[in-house]
Amino acid sequence: MQATITFTVILINDMQKKIDDLRKIFNDYPKAFWIYNLVVFIDRLGGFMLYPFFALYLTEKFGVGMSTVGILFALFSVSGMIGGALGGALADRIGRKWAVVASLLLSSLSALGMGFAPTLAVFVAVSAIVGTLSSIGGPAEEAVVADLLPPEKRAEGYGIIRVVFNIAVIIAPPIAGLLVTNSYLTLFIVDAAISLIAASVVFFALPETKPALQADAKPETMSQTFAGYVRVLRDVPFLLFISVTILLTLVYMNMNTTLGVFLRDHRGLQEIGYGTLLSINAIMVVVMQFWITHKLEKNKPMLMMAVGCLLYAIGFTMYGFVTGFLFFIIAMVIITIGEMVVSPFIQSLVAGFAPEDMRGRYMAVAGLSWSIAYMIGPYFAGLLLDSSNPSILWYVSGFVGLMAAVGYLGLNKTRRIVKSSTKIDLEVNNSNKST
Repeated sequence: MQATITFTVILINDMQKKIDDLRKIFNDYPKAFWIYNLVVFIDRLGGFMLYPFFALYLTEKFGVGMSTVGILFALFSVSGMIGGALGGALADRIGRKWAVVASLLLSSLSALGMGFAPTLAVFVAVSAIVGTLSSIGGPAEEAVVADLLPPEKRAEGYGIIRVVFNIAVIIAPPIAGLLVTNSYLTLFIVDAAISLIAASVVFFALPETKPALQADAKPETMSQTFAGYVRVLRDVPFLLFISVTILLTLVYMNMNTTLGVFLRDHRGLQEIGYGTLLSINAIMVVVMQFWITHKLEKNKPMLMMAVGCLLYAIGFTMYGFVTGFLFFIIAMVIITIGEMVVSPFIQSLVAGFAPEDMRGRYMAVAGLSWSIAYMIGPYFAGLLLDSSNPSILWYVSGFVGLMAAVGYLGLNKTRRIVKSSTKIDLEVNNSNKST
């Protein structure tokens, strides 16, 4: 009896400690940060009902091959690139809030347009026009976090956002599976409705986070705002970082584009199995992301990026030669650990590069790592997938992942990170300087 009482007391004390830890984490961040997390959850819930099944939808409804799907993803990327450039400038000029609201409203229209498109030509037209405009909120959303959090809290803050993001990912696939039994159109309609809900939360609850101009500063003209991109493109260390990140993204993009089709067509794994793999990925992030970020945040960011790339290379290469659902899970676990290592560091590094008055534009250029990767990656991956030996896709992915790891190691070796209250500078080590 005494032992039972003692065990109960220990259990209660342990639970109380965990509650106190969670309360401390909550109080360490401003209210607007948690409102933003709510927006992320709502928006991603709709997006991940639709996006992972996008390639499956296109191949089924329009009867096209994966190389054609790759061309469509390239179109989406070009549209997103243009919209992101516009959105980055608008975020720095008119503010983050209105850019995000406009983006969500247009995203809702985009989902409806694509869902009701009767032909592939109409689908492409809607994607090109509305897709461009619906992408303007991306840089603003990234800038919100950098506005709200000091540099020392950003990696951990982005880790929290990834946990919230992946809670939505866990919930979304089962709901999507139920909706797909009715029709794929239902997914588009639900995604549109969810975008409207997210827009409402931003409009009524999220404050404007754009830093106020200094008293002696003059507001930029619109031409000066767009000319600011020249300043970003002259930031050579930042561009080197983005170039290596494009290689990383070329590998990772396969998880939500080609992997599901490959496993279905060449490994006999049905959609529910692919959805389960995505759920395992999301569950791991929810359970482990905050702990991993907290443990690794004091390490050199570029070294951590290299470690994550190496894990990507191993995990994606495995899909080229393993069979059986157990090995598919093992590969996904390896990939997910790599993802949990790299993702918070990518976002905090980008935020650190950007001067306060140019965060939107830096975030827009950083988005090129995704846009360029999705512009060229799915097409060439589709060609490999449609070839006589589709498994070669995963060996190529592994090689590109190794190239990215070497790139980050090179950045770590030749440059040093200098943290300050406003930015993270990457400075070339001269021979007379210590590393």
